[in-house]
Amino acid sequence: MTSAAAAMGGGKGRSGEIHAITLVSLAHFTNHFQNLVLPPLFPLLKARLGIGFVELGFALTLANILSVAAQLPVGFLVDRLGSRKMLIAGLAMSGLAFIGFGIAPTYPHLLIAMVFVGLSNSTFHPADYAILSAVVPPSRVGRAFSIHTFSGFAGNALAPIALLAIAAKFGMGPAIVAAGSIGLVIALPLVVSPSLDSNVQVSALARTSGRSGGGLTSILTPTIIFLTGFFALLSLSGSGISNFSVVALGAAFGTPISVASIALTVYLSAQALGVLAGGLIADKTRRHAEVASVGYAVNACIVLAIGTLGLGTAPLMVAMAGAGLLGGLIMPSRDMLVRAAAPPGAVGRTFGIVTSGFNIGGMVGPLMFGFLMDHGMPRWVFGASVIVMVTVALVALVGDRRSARARAVAAAE
Repeated sequence: MTSAAAAMGGGKGRSGEIHAITLVSLAHFTNHFQNLVLPPLFPLLKARLGIGFVELGFALTLANILSVAAQLPVGFLVDRLGSRKMLIAGLAMSGLAFIGFGIAPTYPHLLIAMVFVGLSNSTFHPADYAILSAVVPPSRVGRAFSIHTFSGFAGNALAPIALLAIAAKFGMGPAIVAAGSIGLVIALPLVVSPSLDSNVQVSALARTSGRSGGGLTSILTPTIIFLTGFFALLSLSGSGISNFSVVALGAAFGTPISVASIALTVYLSAQALGVLAGGLIADKTRRHAEVASVGYAVNACIVLAIGTLGLGTAPLMVAMAGAGLLGGLIMPSRDMLVRAAAPPGAVGRTFGIVTSGFNIGGMVGPLMFGFLMDHGMPRWVFGASVIVMVTVALVALVGDRRSARARAVAAAE
C-alpha cells in the first residue's frame, strides 16, 4: 500500500499535491466554520426562539445523529463515486440549509436545517482523507493531514468572533446567511477540478497492491472499533469548551461575552497551531499514544484551573491558549493511526467509520453540557471535560499496550 501510494503521489507531482491540499483544506475550513455557527449565537437564539439550552443542544445532537447514520454509506460512495462529487454535495447542502434558516429563523426550521447539516457533515472526513491518502506520498502525509486539520481548527477559531461581529452589525439572521454562503463559494473551485475524483485513484491503489477494501467485515476490525471509541472520547472532551465555554464562563464567573468569545478564539487558534506542530511529530515518531496521554493529562489540569479559579482576562487567555495547543498536538498522530489501519482501496469507508466517533461524542456532548447549564452548574462544563480528558489519556495508554502485546504475539508466531 505504501509503495503504491508513493507512486501515485509522485505521479501527481508537488503542484498536484498543493492543489489537492488547498482545495481539501478550504472545504474542511468551511465544514468546521459551519459546525460552530450556532454556539456563539446561543444567547441570541435562546432569546429569539424562546427556548432553553437543552433545546439548542438537541439541535446539535440531531445533526450528529444524521451524520453518524450517513458516515458509512458516504464512505462507500466516496470510494466508488469519487471524493470531489461528495465534497461539492456536502458544501452545497450545508450552505443552503444555513441560508434557509437564516432567512426564516424558527425552531422547527432550525431542526430541519440541522438534518441537512448533519448529512452534509458526513461527507467531509471520508472524502478529504481519501484524496490526501491517494495524492500525497507517505513521507509527507502526516504534514498534509496536519494542514488539513489546521484548516478545520482555523474555521473553528474564526467562527465565533466573525459571527458575533456580523450579528452585532447586521443581526443574527444575516450572520447565519453569510455563514451558509461560504459553502456555496468554496464549492465553485471543486466544480472545475475533476482531477480530485479519487475513485479512479483508489481503484489504481487497490490494483497495485493486489487487494481491494472488501466489504464491511474486512474493515470492522478490533483496531478500527477501538479507534472509533477513541474518536468519540476526543470529541466529547472538547465539546464542552467549544460549544459552551462562552456561556459557562459568563454564568460561573461573570465573564463578559466579548472576553469569553475572544478566549474561545484564542483556544481554537492555539489548537490549530498545535496541529501544525503535531504534523511534524506524526512524521517523526511512532509514539503516538504517549503524545496523546501526556497532552491530555496536562490539558485536564489546565481546564480544571479554568473551571475552578475564576481567572482574570490575561490568565484566562494564557490558560485557554495552553489547553488549545496541547489539544492540537494529538490530531495528526490520531489520523495516521487510522490511515495505517485502513485496508487498500478502503480509506474513505475506514475514515467514515472511525470519524463517526466524532459524531457519537457530538450526540452526547450538547445534551450533557446543555443539561449542566440549564441546571445551574456552569463550572461542571469544565469539570466534566476534565473527567473525559483523563479518560482519553488512560484509554490511549491501555490501547497502545494492547496493540504492543498483539504485535509481539504476531512476531513470535
